[in-house]
Amino acid sequence: MRSLRAPLASVRNTHVSKERKRTSRLHCGDNLPFMASLPSGSIDLLYLDPPFGTNRVRRKAGATYSDVWQGGIKSYLAFLYPRLVECHRLLATHGTIYVHLDWRASHYVRIQLDTIFGGENFLNEIIWQYRTGGVSRQWFGRKHDTILCYAKKLGRHRFTMMREGAYRTDGLKLDEQGRPYKSTKKGRLYFDARGPALTDVWDMPFLSTVSLERVGWPTQKPLALLERIITASSRKGDVVGDFFCGSGTALVAAKRLGRSPVGCDSAAAAIRIAKTRLASERV
Repeated sequence: MRSLRAPLASVRNTHVSKERKRTSRLHCGDNLPFMASLPSGSIDLLYLDPPFGTNRVRRKAGATYSDVWQGGIKSYLAFLYPRLVECHRLLATHGTIYVHLDWRASHYVRIQLDTIFGGENFLNEIIWQYRTGGVSRQWFGRKHDTILCYAKKLGRHRFTMMREGAYRTDGLKLDEQGRPYKSTKKGRLYFDARGPALTDVWDMPFLSTVSLERVGWPTQKPLALLERIITASSRKGDVVGDFFCGSGTALVAAKRLGRSPVGCDSAAAAIRIAKTRLASERV
């Protein structure tokens, strides 16, 4: 796997201490100066799961996650903007960024991303739908997150088409080799045996409160979600960055898939969990 150590040394052409080398992959602290310390173009894939601007404090298993913003959405966006600018600098020309949000800020952040990355480099507005949690008597249940996806440069970015599930086509049959097809006036119309290509709507379970994946961090995302993103938009040996890494789900998924993870979070409790999870991945 490619390491960030070589780019850090070669791009800056300065001495990197043994301690800096040892800690460069997982950092506890403000992500902005940490990102600024990394060389331009050194990240192949970025996944960001920033605060959602809920103005709430969440607690789980003794861990506390504060998403309270004095000044509301303006303060939140002012915080996020320079970090997205740094993300653009850090991405390689073939790189892709995924920014995970919900209904509170996704429309505002999309404008920021259009400004920084260019609207012409927009790839997808992925809707991650799930059915976990309660419902409201005042509106339809809010059961999805939005993941905004941009290339550093459209056409140069890495992407692997993924297939999953079953075709929802009337009259689908199987031939002698088990290949799915539909009879038409022109003969057999064959479908890919691996299933339909994934679209930008992902029906994937959220982590329940009793899920065996749970590690005690309030905003933890499922491994399957991050594995899909990393598989689709990176290759083995690539550097995958997550600068709001929380309990380290993206980093664990990256390591499992043969990528080199680099992460940061301001919460010491989150970094402790992430370090433990990464240490247990013997791949």
